[in-house]
Amino acid sequence: MVCMGNICRSPTAEVVLRDKAKARGIELIVDSVGTENYHIGDPPDVRSIHHAHLRGYDLTPLRARQISAQDFAAFDVILAADSVNLHALTIRCPGEHQSKLALFLGTEPLPDPYYGEAADFEKVLDLVEKRVDFLLASWWH
Repeated sequence: MVCMGNICRSPTAEVVLRDKAKARGIELIVDSVGTENYHIGDPPDVRSIHHAHLRGYDLTPLRARQISAQDFAAFDVILAADSVNLHALTIRCPGEHQSKLALFLGTEPLPDPYYGEAADFEKVLDLVEKRVDFLLASWWH
């Protein structure tokens, strides 16, 4: 799961995917990263933590990190929050791993709630939960 700073969208998607997979008895290795380096080591945004907590998700153990060259080989699927981050990934990704890259929502961007209000964080959670249910159903049917 990849967004720009790894403090809002990608940690939310990481935890929702991990928790929903675990609830279905599916063992996945899930991680989240940012394409940029300005939040390395920081916890997720307090608003992301708060809104996720209201739905039973715990983002507090997570810390932001930037994508590394090893990530392209280590993961089977690398999902970007939006086209800006997908482009940044495409530039850095070795040719043999390009097929792993996609947008998290398929064809639409996952909106960035960072400059928004509470409703924007709730919308991200709604979209992430719906997409994770779809992905798990399509990957394990």
